[in-house]
Amino acid sequence: MCRLFAMTTGGPRIGATFWLLDAPQSLHEQSRKQPDGTGLGWFSLGDEPVRDRAPIAAFENADFASMAQHVVSHTFVSHVRYASTGSVSVHNAHPFDMNDRLFAHNGVVQGLDVLNSWLTDVDRALMEGQTDSELVFAYITAEIRRHGDTTAGLVAAIRRIAAELPVYALNIVLAESGKLWALRYPDPNELWVLAPELGGDGGEVLHLEGGHEPGSLDLAAGGRRTPAYVIASERMDDNPDWRLMEPGELLVVDGLTATSSFPFDPPAHQLTTEDLSAKEATSQV
Repeated sequence: MCRLFAMTTGGPRIGATFWLLDAPQSLHEQSRKQPDGTGLGWFSLGDEPVRDRAPIAAFENADFASMAQHVVSHTFVSHVRYASTGSVSVHNAHPFDMNDRLFAHNGVVQGLDVLNSWLTDVDRALMEGQTDSELVFAYITAEIRRHGDTTAGLVAAIRRIAAELPVYALNIVLAESGKLWALRYPDPNELWVLAPELGGDGGEVLHLEGGHEPGSLDLAAGGRRTPAYVIASERMDDNPDWRLMEPGELLVVDGLTATSSFPFDPPAHQLTTEDLSAKEATSQV
């Protein structure tokens, strides 16, 4: 299955090099089995989302390695892709960016023609690719706009999808500046969290040299560690305090304050691996 990664410190800008490149199960390492695209998203000094994406594996992508070593932010979203819907192209690589939010997903949602019918032309204009993931994000974005609140819109969107469409798995990371949402739904695919009080560590605080924007300059280590929430599809190192999120758990991290809720019923049309196409089933390994 595609692999998700997200991290937030709630404020201090740091690098994510350890988790992206150096950890025993870094995104770089995981991409050896997820060859269909890679992407890194973060927030600029003006707190605008920025992305670097490519339709190749992270371990083959020199730009990914460079960004992973030099970008600093308080919040990151990254993804390595094993395609189930949509071509292998830059426009289908995660994370996606809509209305100042970053989004990445793994799993399978069917009934995409129905899902597309729920969108307006305004919603569809935000899309660049052809994946079930981006359709889900466009619908979540529409519900956020209608509700005027990110959590309420996300919950409303997932509830309708779960009630009306066939779902195998719908694991999500969604980020705004300094804030993360993580959903494991329902249970086929894992999602793990490492909390700062249990060893969650964003690495050294990095200072920008020369006051330039992240991603295009040398960085100097600040010499101290900073706590962070880390969310990932699998445990990325040997820290025993990684916690497997519960099926149906929605985790909201605001700054470094986290709350969990379980606002969803089981899918009305739960897919099994036998219901998936060969391509979909292979992508979920």
